[in-house]
Amino acid sequence: MTTPKDFGFNDDINMLKDTYAKFLLEQKTIEALRPSLSGTEDPYHGAPRQAFFDTQNWQKTVELGMHAVAIPEAQGGIGMGLVAATAIAEEIGRSALPTPLSNNLIATFLLRAADTQPAQKLLEEMAEGVSVGLALYGEDGSLEADSTDVQARDGKLVGTAWYVTDAQKCDILIVAAQTQDGVDLFRVNRQAATVSVSPDRIVDLTRDQAGVTFASSDAAPLTEQGQGANCLNNALPALLTLTAADIAGAAEWQLQATADYAKVRQQFERPIGFFQAVKHPIVDMMIAVDETRSLVYQAAAAFDFDPDDAARCAHLAKSSASDTAEFCANRSTQLHGGIGFTWEADVQVYHKRQMHSQFMFGDGIWQRERLADLL
Repeated sequence: MTTPKDFGFNDDINMLKDTYAKFLLEQKTIEALRPSLSGTEDPYHGAPRQAFFDTQNWQKTVELGMHAVAIPEAQGGIGMGLVAATAIAEEIGRSALPTPLSNNLIATFLLRAADTQPAQKLLEEMAEGVSVGLALYGEDGSLEADSTDVQARDGKLVGTAWYVTDAQKCDILIVAAQTQDGVDLFRVNRQAATVSVSPDRIVDLTRDQAGVTFASSDAAPLTEQGQGANCLNNALPALLTLTAADIAGAAEWQLQATADYAKVRQQFERPIGFFQAVKHPIVDMMIAVDETRSLVYQAAAAFDFDPDDAARCAHLAKSSASDTAEFCANRSTQLHGGIGFTWEADVQVYHKRQMHSQFMFGDGIWQRERLADLL
């Protein structure tokens, strides 16, 4: 099976992407974020940073239906595939948006892979606006399906899930836990008294991260008989592709912002973009962004239309994206000169988000190691 022309993009998906991009532009998401940054200049000392969550933006996102783009129609969603979700994820990155939408998109494909009645019920709740977080991995940071440190005992969960992204923004947690049959997925109310969230100190100002500890927490199974591991493995290509799409969108913002700055910043009575030492790195940024976007779209199309090739394409996309995240972040900050390092500049917000995204779900080196195993 081969992927279709234009990576599966059509008029409906293009309209969806344009609508969401226009919505985020009107929302002025970075301007909404800025007031929350005061006093958080040093993330490693002082009180933990309170996660910024624009609930009004999330409510409007739900009203637009962007959260339900990949939820099947039978569960109240729009019923599109990963190509459409990738288009949305790219716009999230372009706006450096603090939102539970990223996790909801990933959770959609995880629950679709589970394909059980409880999973379908949670998809229905998500279509109505419930936000979901992912508590899937153990302290070792491994992306293997059995890396969880959480144990399931008589319908209750015990242990800690690590590196949970946007744990302070979600209503429900999908938790991977060890059972007597292997690894299964469970749903847990994040607000339950037996669930404690311990925020991590991270430099990314647009996300929060936490360790989540379960002390005999009530949990409802989403999978049984150790099928959770298969679900995680089947959904991993979607997870990697959506994360890579976020990076691609942020990198394109960095490219455009840097090119615009090079046209107006004067040095030696000329715009700095006149000089080869500036224009050449900007061209290199453009090449990196185009490469990553192409691989992201190919990975999304493979997931929707050529599943046998989905894992290979997803590792390629995240490998390229991780490298692009580091390269474009560094060049953008460097070419903005002194202002790029200031706390008031948006450049540093994107730089820190890209540094976090680079390592989320494996950096370029790890992706290439996994890719080698597939070849």
